[in-house]
Formats: sequence, structure tokens, C-alpha cells
Amino acid sequence: MKARVFVSPKTTVLDPQGQTIRGALNGLGHASIADVRQGKFFEIELKGDREAAIKEMDQIARDVLSNPVIEDYRVEFFD
Repeated sequence: MKARVFVSPKTTVLDPQGQTIRGALNGLGHASIADVRQGKFFEIELKGDREAAIKEMDQIARDVLSNPVIEDYRVEFFD
């Protein structure tokens, strides 16, 4: 089984990389782009029980892959 973890800045936190990307896209003529939020993506392969993996991945995402003070995360599982 695999898990995908998406980490991005909380909406209340400034995202200077996202703003730079938005500015570059606007400068290239993509005027319809109003906002960009830049984040991180992890794909992790797991073995064992699905219920245990769900708990473990939530702990890993919260404690290792993200900074919960300024970042949100989402974990998705697939086979």
C-alpha cells in the first residue's frame, strides 16, 4: 500500500514562494492566475495492517513531514 502526504502552508501564513510563482505566471501572460500556494508532496510505500498504517502515517505527517504551527497536511492512501 502507498500513502501520499501533501503539506502546504496554512491559509493564514504568507507563502512567498507561491507569490513569486504567481507573479512569474502573470508575467508570462497567465493573467487569470489569482493565487498560488506552494507545498511539498511525499509518496511513501508501507507494509502491514491498513489501520496501523493510517495511525502511523498521521503521526509521521504531523511530527516529521510538517510543521503543524504553520502548515496543514493531508494523507491519502491507495493500493
